[in-house]
Amino acid sequence: MSDMNNDFEQMLEASLVTIHNGEIVEGTVIDVKEDEIVLNIGYKADGIITRNEYSNQSGIDLRDVVKVDDVMKAKVLKVNDGEGQVLLTYKRLAMEKSNERIREAFENKEVLKATVTAVLSGGLSVVVDETKIFIPASLVSDSYEKDLSKYNGQEIEFVVTEFNPKKRRIIGDRKQLLVAEKAKLKEELFARIHVGDVVEGTVKNLTDFGAFIDLGGADGLLHISEMSWGRVENPRKVFKVGDVTKVLIKDIKDDKIALSLKFEDQNPWLNADGKYNVGAIVKGRVARMADFGAFVELEPGVDALLHVSQISKEHVDKPSDVLSVGQEIEAKVVDFNNEDHKISLSMKALLNDNASEEEEVAVDTDAE
Repeated sequence: MSDMNNDFEQMLEASLVTIHNGEIVEGTVIDVKEDEIVLNIGYKADGIITRNEYSNQSGIDLRDVVKVDDVMKAKVLKVNDGEGQVLLTYKRLAMEKSNERIREAFENKEVLKATVTAVLSGGLSVVVDETKIFIPASLVSDSYEKDLSKYNGQEIEFVVTEFNPKKRRIIGDRKQLLVAEKAKLKEELFARIHVGDVVEGTVKNLTDFGAFIDLGGADGLLHISEMSWGRVENPRKVFKVGDVTKVLIKDIKDDKIALSLKFEDQNPWLNADGKYNVGAIVKGRVARMADFGAFVELEPGVDALLHVSQISKEHVDKPSDVLSVGQEIEAKVVDFNNEDHKISLSMKALLNDNASEEEEVAVDTDAE
């Protein structure tokens, strides 16, 4: 009986594989716990994969990712873990395969895509399979970004610019992709736009002197003087960042684009000769003043000069002595030059007309 048992044990031993540290084995899952996987690897002892040796993902429940009867490959860490079991690693085998994949991507300058798993003080961390790649803050964007938290959980594209797995130094670069894409868009934009075109853009930035409009490849400057046929005091009263607007391309010089909202078909001077002929009585608002006179806005884009000598019958030293900015006035058109866009007004002439009318009325009354 003893000989039979010995023969059986020898046959069993002969049927079992021999394994060594570092060897890759294949096995079938026979049990899964929250933090442990048990594999039948055809050896006299079962193989064990702990949660830490399955993935770098913390807190993962192994029952959610592995099922009984799944077939897995793993790498032998210890033939005997001290409790008669074989300690295996799935993570390190996956990491080796991932490192080879990333090495090829590094050599071929291939664009990789991965989800940001952590936002660090100096940049972003992404994981390709089980390999961590660090993207420094300076290489995340083509412009300075103080807060990188918006990237957390976001899928981004990048290229590997440094690959040294022995020192655990694998560096990714997203910035160069953005720069290249913008250069391509810029080239395409300048190839299709011309002076006089009307294009759509998005307000990117506002300053005291104008607005920068993103045209999809390059920014154009919409100067404050080109925002309206009328007067604009501050661009922020007209636009806010993110507004979408149609603009006229006024000029292109090298890589600079000048924009305008002064569309010619909306030019108020087109119909000015029918409104402001000599002798017409008009109303307007004092827009600004100089020592020689006041400029009166008759409508947005149409200003007229009220010379200091034409303000009153009485002598006036300077307009500000009797007028104020924003004041509504009524005057008579005494000169009109549509070609040069010049209109001259006179309050004195209107006063004289009124006086003459009053005198005529008085004469008629006396006659009666």
